[in-house]
Amino acid sequence: MAVTMADITKLRNLTSAGLMDCKKALAETDGDIEKAVEILRKKGQAVAAKREDRTAAEGCVLSKNEGDFAAIVALNCETDFVAKNAGFVALTKQILDAAVAAKVKSLDELKALVIDGRTVADLVTEESGKTGEKSEISAYEFIEAPGTTSYNHLGNKLATIAGFNYADVDYQVGRDIAMQVASMNPVAIDQDSVPQSVKDSEYNVAVEKTKQEQVKKAVEAAQKKAGINPNLVDSADHIESNIAKGWLTREEADKAVEIAEKVGAEKAANLPAQMIENIAKGRLNKFFKENCLVEQEFVKDGDLTIGQYLEKSQAGLKVVEFKRVNLNAD
Repeated sequence: MAVTMADITKLRNLTSAGLMDCKKALAETDGDIEKAVEILRKKGQAVAAKREDRTAAEGCVLSKNEGDFAAIVALNCETDFVAKNAGFVALTKQILDAAVAAKVKSLDELKALVIDGRTVADLVTEESGKTGEKSEISAYEFIEAPGTTSYNHLGNKLATIAGFNYADVDYQVGRDIAMQVASMNPVAIDQDSVPQSVKDSEYNVAVEKTKQEQVKKAVEAAQKKAGINPNLVDSADHIESNIAKGWLTREEADKAVEIAEKVGAEKAANLPAQMIENIAKGRLNKFFKENCLVEQEFVKDGDLTIGQYLEKSQAGLKVVEFKRVNLNAD
């Protein structure tokens, strides 16, 4: 039978597929709308499989909270053009709404969730057929707490959620905390919730950095005493370049290298352990202030930490959990 424009339009409204794809599917099924829909779905699966090796680095990230539950969904694609498409954003929101309504607690559970008779996994696969790009859910995060909040940054690339120990959290306070998480990217709520492995790593880095600085200071002091500018001999490349420019003689360069080796070795072997430990602990404390949410300066009021802001807003108010998803590099 002949394919009518009305049938093509109906099929396109049902699937959002291209006009020619709809026309071909209807021709193949002799105008059977249901069979044509299935063909287009299969086509979506074929596109998804063909693009399995492609990188889906763009996408849409949205968050939402209702009562004691909050979630973030990141639906990825290959290009920013598709990520900004109204249909792609609408699908992300549809998946997120369903996840929050069902209080989904894992990515696998989310993919298996049924929306209008189709699983989320199928909807994502079909989206590949519509856009011609690889589509995938790259992240799903959720929080359950007495009180929750959410924040979506402009552009739909970054979203955050946070949970509180009280249910009656003021809207603006909740939003401020979610925005703080988005802006300052804390690694933990407080010092106690920083993994020990992270603490150990940061402390070891601080120790090594402190040792290197102490050795460098001793070497530079000795080079200056010998009449050599340390800035001219801080690397092999600089030494050769500065000799070529006439800023440094070969004899001065050799002397500088000799001093660096001798004084550096002597200083490294005789570093005061207590001083190194004290400086390293100071650096670790700075890490906590910059990376623990309650110790961070409140971005809207530098006179307050987030912990102080919470207490000032509501006595005993605490953040119990937060999640952050960002498609861009921090």
